[in-house]
Amino acid sequence: MYLKSLTLKGFKSFASATTMKFEPGICAVVGPNGSGKSNVVDALAWVMGEQGAKQLRGGKMEDVIFAGAGSRKPLGRAEVTLTINNDDGALPIEYSEVSITRRMFRDGASEYEINGSKARLMDIQELLSDSGIGREMHVIVGQGKITEILESRPEDRRAYIEEAAGVLKHKRRKEKAQRKLTGMQANLDRLTDLTDELKRQLKPLARQADAARRAQTVQSEVRELRGLIAGYELMRLWAANEASESAKAAASVELAAANAGVSEAEDDHRLAEESLAKQQPEATAANQVWFELSALKEKVDATVRIATDRASRSEAEPYQGPDPQETLHQAEDAQAQVEALEDASDVAAERLETILDQVEDAREAAHAADEEHMRRVRAIADRREGIVRLVTGEEQARAEVTRAEARVAEASSNCAESREAARAADAEATRASEDVSAHENARGPLEETRVRAVAESGAAESRLKQLRDEERAAEQKVASLTSRIETLESTRAAGETEADLPPLADLLTVTPGMEKAVAAALGRFSDAVVGEPGAHTGEDWSRTVVVDETVGAPWHVETEVLPAGAQWLTDHVQAPQAVRRVLADTVLVRDTGEAFAVVVADPRLRAVTPEGLVVGEGWAEVGEGTRSSLEVSGLIDAASSALAAARASLEEMSGTVSGAEETAEQARVEAAQATAAMREFQAEHAALVREAEAAVKRAADRKRMHEANVDKLTAAEKALEKAKTEAADAADRLARVEDTETEEEVSTEERDRAAERLSHMQAMEMEAKMAARQAADEVERATQRAEGLRRKAAADAEAQKRYREQQEKRLRVIEKAQLVRDNAVRVATRVADALDRAHDERERTRAVVAEADATVKKLAVAVHDARQRRSRAQEAYHEAEMAAAQAAVRLEEAERRATGETGVAATELRKQFEQPEDFSITEYRKRLKSAEKALAALGKVNPLALEEYAALEERYSFLSTQLDDVIRAREDLHSVIEEVDEKILTLFTDAWHDVEGEFPEVFATLFPGGEGRLKLTDPDDMLTTGIEVEARPPGKKVKRLSLLSGGEKTLTALAMLVAIFKARPSPFYVMDEVEAALDDVNLRRLIALFEKLRATSQLIVITHQKPTMDVANVLYGVTMHGDGVTRVISQRLHPAGE
Repeated sequence: MYLKSLTLKGFKSFASATTMKFEPGICAVVGPNGSGKSNVVDALAWVMGEQGAKQLRGGKMEDVIFAGAGSRKPLGRAEVTLTINNDDGALPIEYSEVSITRRMFRDGASEYEINGSKARLMDIQELLSDSGIGREMHVIVGQGKITEILESRPEDRRAYIEEAAGVLKHKRRKEKAQRKLTGMQANLDRLTDLTDELKRQLKPLARQADAARRAQTVQSEVRELRGLIAGYELMRLWAANEASESAKAAASVELAAANAGVSEAEDDHRLAEESLAKQQPEATAANQVWFELSALKEKVDATVRIATDRASRSEAEPYQGPDPQETLHQAEDAQAQVEALEDASDVAAERLETILDQVEDAREAAHAADEEHMRRVRAIADRREGIVRLVTGEEQARAEVTRAEARVAEASSNCAESREAARAADAEATRASEDVSAHENARGPLEETRVRAVAESGAAESRLKQLRDEERAAEQKVASLTSRIETLESTRAAGETEADLPPLADLLTVTPGMEKAVAAALGRFSDAVVGEPGAHTGEDWSRTVVVDETVGAPWHVETEVLPAGAQWLTDHVQAPQAVRRVLADTVLVRDTGEAFAVVVADPRLRAVTPEGLVVGEGWAEVGEGTRSSLEVSGLIDAASSALAAARASLEEMSGTVSGAEETAEQARVEAAQATAAMREFQAEHAALVREAEAAVKRAADRKRMHEANVDKLTAAEKALEKAKTEAADAADRLARVEDTETEEEVSTEERDRAAERLSHMQAMEMEAKMAARQAADEVERATQRAEGLRRKAAADAEAQKRYREQQEKRLRVIEKAQLVRDNAVRVATRVADALDRAHDERERTRAVVAEADATVKKLAVAVHDARQRRSRAQEAYHEAEMAAAQAAVRLEEAERRATGETGVAATELRKQFEQPEDFSITEYRKRLKSAEKALAALGKVNPLALEEYAALEERYSFLSTQLDDVIRAREDLHSVIEEVDEKILTLFTDAWHDVEGEFPEVFATLFPGGEGRLKLTDPDDMLTTGIEVEARPPGKKVKRLSLLSGGEKTLTALAMLVAIFKARPSPFYVMDEVEAALDDVNLRRLIALFEKLRATSQLIVITHQKPTMDVANVLYGVTMHGDGVTRVISQRLHPAGE
């Protein structure tokens, strides 16, 4: 293990991100004073958990953030990341490389990370503590550490050894237990005060409760008498009320009968009216049906006629349109013609290229001949001065024609090029749009992959969280079972006797579930031992049962047949013969009833249930007692089995959690990759869309350019025609003048031949251009014609398809008309029959309506008679109702009075009342008065005393139980503290002896001929003893540290630190200018120690000394410019001597 790299961002003078990559061996950091070298040491201490601002050479912790300098503004946070190589597994974490990050913000907030995951300061401290790195930071020897070691108290010096020995985490555990103990003491004092106070309150409250109990007895008698008297009165009034109610009920029955008669008569009358009302619509409906059927018959007859007509005159007509196949053949012929015209167009284009070359040659020859002619003309210029202007004008006109032809050729060429460019741009835009569409098709699978990956990542994270919760639950279960086993072991140990014989419980193997039964059956033998009683009768033991192990085979009580379900208890026990004899008369039964039945059947037997109830002849052992050794052993075995299963489950769960972490990490990576792929796809798609838009824009530009070139070609052709007309006119005027010329002229034959050839070639050029353009136009027209024929063939095929569909539809119409006609004929027959039946129904309903009208009139008379009978019954009911109401009022008043006196509802009094045989209302009223006098004689009684006493007694019992629990918990904490003290004592003692042995050797190395040793201030108390340092340099007699020189003090402190380093090696050490006060000789000795430490540990040394630099493996140069920002350069070296 060694420090691999240190990254600083915004920490003190390191404003910019700076990474220092360390290597095993000695890493030296050099630089001028004030450049920030010691800030590297502060960063190492800070990232490993240093919490003291003064230890970091600051006033407050925010001082570690870059405060600004020069033009650099202050930063908002400081961050340091330390990367540690953990290939050797020195850190208890399953990573070969561990990164620790500490981050602090200007508002004081801090963050910690381990390998990029959020962590706590405690997590970092515990991670580093196993490698001997703690809050004292003895591995970091700063500029003030030397003085601090020498001037500190002896008790403070032991902290360096404790830190190196790994004692600090145990001390933290002890301090935590002591804090709990302190808090528990407050609870204990409070509980003690509460129980004492409750105990004082219980006595007076018990007296009040006794008075309340006597009052309750008298009150119960008063309530009982009042209830009997009230019940008697109520029963009497209830009887009178029931008689009134009976009379009322009889009158109600007569009234109900009268009402029923009226209702029956009214119902009959209503039914008759309803029947009449129902028959009238029926008659109307029958009449309406007759009319509707008559109309329907007419409609059906018309349908038969129409369907017959359509079925007879619908005939298929042949298709008269063009044949699409013929049109398609014509399109194919047109396409062949297009291909032939394209070949001719290619030939015309090649001919145009050849003629263009010939025109260029002719133009050069004409120009040369013209030059020769002009020389001759100038020779006879005076003679021909009169016609010079005409010749010049004629030549200019020909030249203009030539230039116009050249412009036409250029414009034609440009037009052809722009047409091809426009077509190419249009094709490019089409391809770009197709690329966009094709690329868009790939979005779905990518999005599906991303969504699936994100979902799988979320599911994996949920699964990992669930597994971690299960792992924590398994850890808690293991801890709980371990604690339970320890508690049970301590219970069993407390019950052991001083007899040096095997306990009987250790020799038993009981069927699971039968421990209680066997323990109850053994009784006092549960805690017995097994041996020879005669050999131990004189032992000075406490009262102990010894089972004789020399007895013979076990026996059973002879009995005919055991009851059904009963078994010998020895069938559930595996033990030596002597132990089985103790249970030879015991039978296992299922419940208490069977136990008593077995003992009654055979008094020699004992019966025991699985719950531990033991029954014998004339006795039974019931209730819960203290657990016997046998029960405790059974519970320990069960808990041990459960603990083994829980540990196996925990190991399996740990493996599952590791797999789930890998799965979750892989799922996160896949989700990130899928998201990145989707972002990349979107970026590519956006680029394709932009490219397609640019292609469409270029196509539009090329089209506009081609249209402009066509306009230019048209203008050039018009200018050419005009130039040819002017040239012909100039030539004609010149010819007329030359015909009148008599002087000898310069021959123009050669020039004219050259010009004629040029003109001829230009005419051929124009003809070739026209032919090429005509061929291209013919190709385009033929292409359009072929395309038109193909479209026409498709349209003809569609028309023919529609015609066929129409013919099929027409045939379906014929078939449908025939079907309608046949159905309509059948419907017409049915309608005629229905019409006849409707006529008969109309006549019948008319007769029914007349009969119903007569019935309604007869029933109206019956309704009038029934209403008169009801009026007489109502008068009788009202009289009975008045009498019943008066009786009810008297009963209600009696019920109210009884409820007020007894506090019991009247209905409950009626249910509870049972009249005694010798009941006398007068006698019972006398007894009630006597009881009321006795209640008054008791005086004022606290009615809540019983409840308050019961509640207070329950609270007192609860608090007493809680007090016992707190006392036991305090004892447990004392045990924990003692255990931790033993661990601390062992670790510190071992480390002390090792450091004590190393210090003289290291001191002799630094002070040849000198003597030095470490001693304890209080050897009898290794938990608190301090450490004194005695040093005698060579040639001196003094041993006091205060009398040593500065260099000797430095070497003495370094000797102590190096002794600790050698006794309990750490993976790395940091030295900040520790050799500044040493001369060259002592410096060489210290460097020799550095080289020894380099073999086992990594050293990071802040130094100004060249000899130290010479032995370094890596050299870091630290510098600071005027901006106040530290910069670092590094150089790998070969130490001197290698």
